[in-house]
Amino acid sequence: MPAVHTVLVVGGGLAGTATAIHLAAGGVAVDLVEVEPGITALGSGITLQGNALRELRDLGVWEEVRGNGFGFDSLGLRAPDGTLLVEMPDVRTGGSDLPATLGMPRPDLALILHDRAASAGAKIRFGVTVAELAQDGGRVDITFTDGTAGRYDLVVGADGIRSAVRGMLGIELKTRSTGMGIWRAFGPRPASVTRTDLFYGGPCYIAGYCPTGEDSLYAYVVEDAQNRSFLTPQRRLGTMRKLASAYHGPWDDILPTLTDPARVNYTWFQTHVLPAPWHRGRVVLIGDAAHACPPTLAQGGAQALEDAGVLSELLLDADVLDDALWTAFTERRVARATAVVDASNQLGQWLLDREQGDVPGLMARVAALVSQPA
Repeated sequence: MPAVHTVLVVGGGLAGTATAIHLAAGGVAVDLVEVEPGITALGSGITLQGNALRELRDLGVWEEVRGNGFGFDSLGLRAPDGTLLVEMPDVRTGGSDLPATLGMPRPDLALILHDRAASAGAKIRFGVTVAELAQDGGRVDITFTDGTAGRYDLVVGADGIRSAVRGMLGIELKTRSTGMGIWRAFGPRPASVTRTDLFYGGPCYIAGYCPTGEDSLYAYVVEDAQNRSFLTPQRRLGTMRKLASAYHGPWDDILPTLTDPARVNYTWFQTHVLPAPWHRGRVVLIGDAAHACPPTLAQGGAQALEDAGVLSELLLDADVLDDALWTAFTERRVARATAVVDASNQLGQWLLDREQGDVPGLMARVAALVSQPA
């Protein structure tokens, strides 16, 4: 018997939908609520490392993901003029039978996971979230924003970096900017782009791209974090094009395709880690609600999926929701996720400080860590 019979998952991102899939497939009655009116995914594309692909395979969606993405096994480092400085094989952290890395459009991944959650039996409601939360020791009473109510054995707060559930628990967690902002654009993939290349130097900290399909990619440039909210869509496009124009090689093929302001977005790198424990009574926080890292190591999505996998495994294998289960969850997730966040922040800080840190050593340590199943 699972440790829980009824679960509310708050948030329809990677952590939330993955949890809903695992638990519903295991026979648990799952309600999933998402405050947005439909499936949305901030940004344009997502880079998934091998350990994320391992989790997606466990969710039963790997074949669909592979069919909608672009896998590759190496990483290139280039100078601003396009000169290829290093081409290195990437570590297959998900195992030898999975690509080292796969890029895909974020909305496609969101749709695949939501469809899988629904087919597994999860009940999904959009445009609804939690208005009030109260615990009585054995259950959690929820009032939703549409006036309905529910009573659950467990609530999973997977509602992102500004988690409302976290606030309802009275948890104060400082989210800070790392000092970097990223421009991203989605567009067609030229033949010259077959993997991620990272460009260092020039006007930006990093310029790069990731193929997301046979005919698509997302490209990005990273600058100092600044207020870009006042820019019109056309000026946002112009700003990204100006920054990207300092880079060549495959960028010379990408730049002429960056013509649609609607496909450009700008966000800051932000970070936090919630100290253990991540639960309060029968409410637990996972994904960005508990730990958020900048995308310098492309591990944010992977860590969210790992949270979901470990939490669901423990809930389905146990008979009761007790301190032993929460201790096991803490031991398997907190130190690992914290190490990934710290490494992601360190890589960014070296760039901000113009310091030549041990980037290969740092990346090797993270790869070794995440190569082991969570």
